[in-house]
Amino acid sequence: MLQTVRAIVRNGKIELLESVTLAEGVPLLVTVLTQDETDFWLVSSQTALNRIWDNAEDDIYAELLTP
Repeated sequence: MLQTVRAIVRNGKIELLESVTLAEGVPLLVTVLTQDETDFWLVSSQTALNRIWDNAEDDIYAELLTP
């Protein structure tokens, strides 16, 4: 199973930003993102999320939850 974990480089070493249990010698793939790429994906995913969650069709659910 693939798992994505956020990390940063500190003093020349990759430091995970999340707690993950990894067995000794487990193979890893590391994808390096530039700030421009990170910004692009954040904006792109936010746009898609807004299309899904911010729509008038879902207002009916809010009405159903109102006592």
